[in-house]
Amino acid sequence: MKIVILDGYTENPGDLNWDALEKLGDLTVYDRTPLDDEAEIIRRIGDAEVVITNKTPISRWTMEACPSIGFIALLATGYNVVDVASAKERKIPVSNVPVYGTQSVSQFAIALLLEVCHHIGHHDRTVHEGKWENCPDWCYWDYPLIELAGKTYGLLGCGNIGIHTAAIATALGMHVIAYDAKQREDAEAMGVEYVTLNDLFARSDVLGLQMPLFPFNTGIINRENIAKMKDGVIIINNSRGQMVVEQDLADALNSGKVAAAGLDVVSTEPIRGDNPLLKAKNCIITPHMSWGAKESRQRIMDCTVDNVRAYLQGAPINVVNP
Repeated sequence: MKIVILDGYTENPGDLNWDALEKLGDLTVYDRTPLDDEAEIIRRIGDAEVVITNKTPISRWTMEACPSIGFIALLATGYNVVDVASAKERKIPVSNVPVYGTQSVSQFAIALLLEVCHHIGHHDRTVHEGKWENCPDWCYWDYPLIELAGKTYGLLGCGNIGIHTAAIATALGMHVIAYDAKQREDAEAMGVEYVTLNDLFARSDVLGLQMPLFPFNTGIINRENIAKMKDGVIIINNSRGQMVVEQDLADALNSGKVAAAGLDVVSTEPIRGDNPLLKAKNCIITPHMSWGAKESRQRIMDCTVDNVRAYLQGAPINVVNP
């Protein structure tokens, strides 16, 4: 049986291995496949039975052109790159990795917040450039330093990642409020207060986006909702870039309504040079790397192996198009 991985590099840039998948079939790994070249995608899939993808799209046309496809596995939780309805019509199960980055992503959300509060990277650079050596005082800081204890961390979304983020924020002395359609007892047990969406906007000193993308929250961080927020709110987003109307957030940053933003995601990735957030004040942007800790990627690898093995045993798991 042939297995093809269309874009394996971000999952495994060399510090993991594909050995477990190689034991399950004749494995071909491509580091990258052009996302907009469907003919090349089809050529690379060829007569493979199992196709593994992260961000390379699998369309109806691709499936029609590659009738040997029996199973599609995603090296990710999101599965919007696959036409799952067409896959279901063709009786092709599509499996994802439902949980893998809970610890890494929540840790990174707080890292973004702490960077906003202390600008550690900036001050490290100034020291190496000689500013401290030539400073008339024994210390300095170029930005206001922010203490988080006693402030309110608002979570838009309080699933597994949100709860872990809440635990860290609580350990920093923050009060955590959350908006989520599903209210979890374990979150309430640790002191998370569930509130309405408008209360979340109005009360948060820090607003963290920790929710999958849905129609209702696409563009939810917009001019109208930013106006409901406290002056000087901090916005953290390492969930989905499409939740933010980027020009509206840039305007709010430049006016000072939003004091700062820490972002690991943007609406179009890789980021485009004309993204208004690149020139906005007090905006930290990292390249969608929250999930990338080796431990997190190993969990993706292990789950993907389990998904392929289960398919071969005739009982697919983690199927998103049952």
